Amino acid sequence: MKRLIAWLCGLLSAIGITACDYINVRELQPGVSTAAEVRERFGPPHMEWRNEDGSVTWEFSRQPQGIECFMITIGPDQILRQIDQVLNEETFAKVENGMNGDQVRRLLGKPASSQFFHLKQETVWEWRISQGAPGTGDPVFFTVSFNNDGRVTGTGRYTQYRH
Repeated sequence: MKRLIAWLCGLLSAIGITACDYINVRELQPGVSTAAEVRERFGPPHMEWRNEDGSVTWEFSRQPQGIECFMITIGPDQILRQIDQVLNEETFAKVENGMNGDQVRRLLGKPASSQFFHLKQETVWEWRISQGAPGTGDPVFFTVSFNNDGRVTGTGRYTQYRH
């Protein structure tokens, strides 16, 4: 039965349905689960970040349609250390003016989209952070603006209203 659920979650994940993330996160245990078990449940990471202590953090972004990005840290012993859903207020507050794109990506994962605004000479990355209030379906986005030097100049958020 467990294999059937894992297979079904894998299939749904492959077509962009992330409801199984809740089950996957609950069943993985820091200090116990292995890197192989994480890969079995989440698939290959979108990015691997090497950490100074020899561990690696795997990025599993659910953008552009999802509202989560999991950063999962695996120790040098190939044992799961930590699972963080990073699209939250605490992590948004860590984005500071002057950071570069790699530093922002390391915090928030791959953005849902990136746009260059010619008149302002800035690039804006955005992450979907809410599916919207019940009944409205108006998604909310967190944004990070970069200047021509690729440095953060500000953050914001907006709601994409559907008429």
